[in-house]
Amino acid sequence: MRTWLLRGGVLAVLHTFAQTIMAAFEVNHPTSTGTLAALVLGGLVGVAAVWGVVDTWRSVQGREIAWLLAALLAGWGAGVLGVIGRSAFVDQTGVSELGSALTGGAAFTALLVVVPAGIGMLVGKWLDPPTRRKAADPSDRAATS
Repeated sequence: MRTWLLRGGVLAVLHTFAQTIMAAFEVNHPTSTGTLAALVLGGLVGVAAVWGVVDTWRSVQGREIAWLLAALLAGWGAGVLGVIGRSAFVDQTGVSELGSALTGGAAFTALLVVVPAGIGMLVGKWLDPPTRRKAADPSDRAATS
């Protein structure tokens, strides 16, 4: 399976789940959504950032393009699935919400994927695990040979 398809699909489902939970919480508790929204947003950003770090540590080929395509897939996928999830589990959201979900909502979701993943890839280079650094050091190989 292509790396971008896996990442985009998983993050689309994760963002859809978060949108549906937040919508249900807002319906039942309209005045107390601030803390939960911050926790959910932090969790979504954290998943993409940690996955970006792991991709850098694993030296995934073409990870930058893969994350860009994954962000696009996650944005549009979460837009469509979010409308379906809200109409099925929260309220009677209709097809009229699909336009805004596929434009502004998809763009915001794509940014919530690509920016933390990019930061995670940068951090992954700085926090290179010592075991990889030691294995990649050519002076160590020459000394052991």
